[in-house]
Amino acid sequence: MEGGCSCGAVRYRLTAKPMFTHCCHCMDCQKQTGGAFAINALIETDRIEMLKGAPVATSMPTESGRAHDVYRCAQCQVAVWSDYGRRPALRFVRVATLDDPKAIAPDVHIFTRSKQPWVGLPADVPTVEIYYDMQALWPKESLERRKAILG
Repeated sequence: MEGGCSCGAVRYRLTAKPMFTHCCHCMDCQKQTGGAFAINALIETDRIEMLKGAPVATSMPTESGRAHDVYRCAQCQVAVWSDYGRRPALRFVRVATLDDPKAIAPDVHIFTRSKQPWVGLPADVPTVEIYYDMQALWPKESLERRKAILG
């Protein structure tokens, strides 16, 4: 799967299927995207191949106080991925920046306590008010991939 920013200065390719995908309804995601949620595909940084350009990190405030860097195109400022917690081996790719964003559906809806009341959630996707038990929701293969990069 390939994607990039709006102006085309940044282009990338995912060389593997993401480990897991969040649809996040937290207020930080709403403010930072200007929308009702952000859909983030978690993938190893080394499985993102840069095709053109390089996004620039911008440090963002968070409710938790933990580090959150958003990587944006230097020209059009579109956010292509995030690094939550300054873990260089892991990226949260903004699914909407894919050329075919419908190719990746959320595996879970998180922080639904702050979702907009007019947003309906599908009955067949887990939803949690804040966060979830990774061991309960992630596929075994994805847990192994995560452990390989984060320990």
